[in-house]
Amino acid sequence: MKNDIRSLDLNLLKALDALLDERSVTRASERLSLTQPAVSGMLARLRDYFGDPLFVRTSHGMVPTLRANELSVPVKKILTEIAILLKPTHFEPVTAELTYTIAATDYALKAVIVPLMAALKQYAPLVRVAVRPVDNERMYHQLSRGEVDLALVTPETTPDDLHGRALYEEKYVCIARGHHPLAAASKMTVEQFCEQEHILVSTEGRFTGVTDEVLAELNLKRRVGMSVNSFLVIPDILRLTDMIAVVPNRMIPLESDLAIIPLPLNIPGFTKSMAWHERTHRDPAHQWIRASCVEVSQHSSAVI
Repeated sequence: MKNDIRSLDLNLLKALDALLDERSVTRASERLSLTQPAVSGMLARLRDYFGDPLFVRTSHGMVPTLRANELSVPVKKILTEIAILLKPTHFEPVTAELTYTIAATDYALKAVIVPLMAALKQYAPLVRVAVRPVDNERMYHQLSRGEVDLALVTPETTPDDLHGRALYEEKYVCIARGHHPLAAASKMTVEQFCEQEHILVSTEGRFTGVTDEVLAELNLKRRVGMSVNSFLVIPDILRLTDMIAVVPNRMIPLESDLAIIPLPLNIPGFTKSMAWHERTHRDPAHQWIRASCVEVSQHSSAVI
């Protein structure tokens, strides 16, 4: 191994980072906007510098050696620190042009990203936002590689090696169409609650959720007639039926024709939080957008 740092080109580290992420010379060259022969040549120089093959070819593609895996974290950290070093220390939202990628569920899309976009259009009009689905299994990988800049999740689903901050505490409410038979009642019994036909949200098509766990403790069951994969369609279904739904409070439209019926049992709420990687922790633009998420979350109006 050649230990003289003066002989190590920064572009070689960028190539190594891309190869570690992509596990393919072709994909790495596309990411770096270089030709495949150029990236192959850079890999040869890296192998010479570190005195290690770094990658071996298998039937499943390029596999990093133990030495390459050891280099993965420090190389990414070095590149991140250099990127921060070369960026302006002051962030000007009104003139900033960047694309910010957020992983969010449909709930977080409505509860956090909608008010965030209103704020961005006012204070940072040139910032673009791309929204991707939350993938809990790949969250750390996406954030570490820069595929996602911020994930709107819960503390329970946030990997320990990510930064995180709580945005707000959410609670559940029961809603129905405005002229539902129970809409005018000041209260609803647990028996009435169980007798109603319910809609619930399940990305896996299940007919049970947190409400059913609470009912099970009371040896009770409710009647669930529909399972959907998005909170956003529930108001439309309720307006056309006598079904009811237990939903997060921030899912209710501010100007709503739906009725809120007091719940006859205590259903635990949840904490909505955001998570991000060390690579963007000190970036002024990212810090500003995260602060904006906190601001809009705390000031977004809730129905009750």
